[in-house]
Amino acid sequence: MSPIQKYAIGAGAAVLLSLIFFGTGLITLLVVLGVVGAPVAAYLMLDPSQRERLKRARRRGIGH
Repeated sequence: MSPIQKYAIGAGAAVLLSLIFFGTGLITLLVVLGVVGAPVAAYLMLDPSQRERLKRARRRGIGH
């Protein structure tokens, strides 16, 4: 399973749980934005050299 698929499943689960617990509304939107926005913000805070190293690690597979 690719990392993108894992992120999509996690985001879908977060949306489902937030809809179950909070219903529709502003709180659900904030939860969804937090789940999606946190990894994006963390990636954008990396230096270009750190991003390149992360890309290389993804290509060869972490732990292999």
